[in-house]
Amino acid sequence: QVQLVESGGGLVQAGGSPRLSCTASRKASGNIFSINGMGWYRQAPGKQRELVAYIISGGSPNYADSVKGRFTISRDNGQNTVDLQMNSLKPEDTAVYYCKAVVNYVANWGQGTQVTVSS
Repeated sequence: QVQLVESGGGLVQAGGSPRLSCTASRKASGNIFSINGMGWYRQAPGKQRELVAYIISGGSPNYADSVKGRFTISRDNGQNTVDLQMNSLKPEDTAVYYCKAVVNYVANWGQGTQVTVSS
């Protein structure tokens, strides 16, 4: 029902500042398309998927402690997009980054985009 298209990422040097973007759209016309929240998670090799940053509609951003002060999440409600500005990247930020959108109270995931930070 919902398609999430992610962009950004790739190979960056430590200290770099890439930006990830995600756009949510419905695959076909139908019911009301209500986004309850959007954000980003990541999964490093051998580790569980973890929250990076998330915004509940009408709420304040929520960040993982490991990225506070370095990453900034922003939403454009009119365009159904969520961006993640990543600054001062560290090698430990290397992971596959996944966009998540809760639409009509159902969680939807993007296909993931790889971010690799070289030291």
